[in-house]
Amino acid sequence: MDFDYSPRQKEWMARVQAFMDAHVYAAEPVYADQMSEARAKGDPWIVVPVVEELKAKARKQGLWNLFLNESEHGAGLTNLEYAPLAEIMGRVGFASEVFNCSAPDTGNMEVLERYGSPYQQDKWLKPLLAGEIRSAFLMTEPAVASSDATNIETHIERRGDHYVVNGRKWWSSGVGDPRCKIMIVMGKNTFDGDKHSQQSQILVERDMPGVEVKRMLPVFGYDDAPHGHAEVILKDVKVPAENLLLGEGRGFEIAQGRLGPGRIHHCMRTIGVAERALSIMVTRLLSREAFGKKIADHSVWEQRVAEARTNIDMCRLLTLKAADMMDKVGNKVARTEIAMIKVAAPRMALKVIDDAIQAWGGGGVTTDSGLARMYASQRTLRIADGPDEVHNRTIARLEYGKHVPRPKRAAAE
Repeated sequence: MDFDYSPRQKEWMARVQAFMDAHVYAAEPVYADQMSEARAKGDPWIVVPVVEELKAKARKQGLWNLFLNESEHGAGLTNLEYAPLAEIMGRVGFASEVFNCSAPDTGNMEVLERYGSPYQQDKWLKPLLAGEIRSAFLMTEPAVASSDATNIETHIERRGDHYVVNGRKWWSSGVGDPRCKIMIVMGKNTFDGDKHSQQSQILVERDMPGVEVKRMLPVFGYDDAPHGHAEVILKDVKVPAENLLLGEGRGFEIAQGRLGPGRIHHCMRTIGVAERALSIMVTRLLSREAFGKKIADHSVWEQRVAEARTNIDMCRLLTLKAADMMDKVGNKVARTEIAMIKVAAPRMALKVIDDAIQAWGGGGVTTDSGLARMYASQRTLRIADGPDEVHNRTIARLEYGKHVPRPKRAAAE
């Protein structure tokens, strides 16, 4: 591939970067103040006013739903064209929402765009595209090893003109947002037959009877408000049959269509986080002296900064390669590259953030630098969307396949 961005990419990158410089970075202290005020009142699960103001500005400038490719509702960008934009957004925690490009809404919108019925699209996709509501995705369960999704036990049982959903989910991202109106729930409609054809996905409204948010889960002590991750009990939730996505037994098909692009988005945002952490680290190193010279001039820090720059750029190139392959040959052919970036990017970011914390000393583990929250958030990505071990298993098995001897052709008679 060409190791330079296309004129079209550069144009979009300049537009997003200009908006970030003019509005988003300046809003960081405002966001922090508004969240602090909400916490002081005992309820951090709010619609943050400054984010809503920025959303209106971004939409007015046409910087909206940039992630949706092959869709009349997006900007018409390919995965490769969108990837660097996700990186730019990733440098500020709330920036993706400003452009209506935040998870899990992005994946849920893709699901509704690709697999939703006209009824489902009209009722839920339209307000999601407009940024008027938020959504959640409920897949992981606490009682089973959810890294193997065939273990999922939530039951989606057909009863006449509706389904009854029973189960217990957790790490249900987005449930804490007061605008969360719809949840995509993955469960089994049958426990018999092929293990990859037992699952279905269904749209469950957040306020349906039987939906109970048991608790919001902290991440290294952070509540991740106002977005949050919840443990959710689904008890005899009666859902209209028309809320089932695509059809019974097609849950894995939907999940695979959803996760490929989502992993690209996560990884590029992760690279943006790493870039921000490196900047914070270098600024600190250049501003402090120890043992008679700037900390930046001590050789150990020269090595760490150099390694950070090298590793960030390597991960970026690997992610862009994966995005390019997804565009050209599809997610299935690009699964090795997708798996590799999903493992490599969070590990890289965690190392950069950890070094930045070390550069800050005691200040690095407080909330002052923002690095502790970065670390907590990025650590979850070694588990979310499949743990490292699952992706490494995929990579290894595909590698083994390259060395399996091909059967010899029978000799001509």
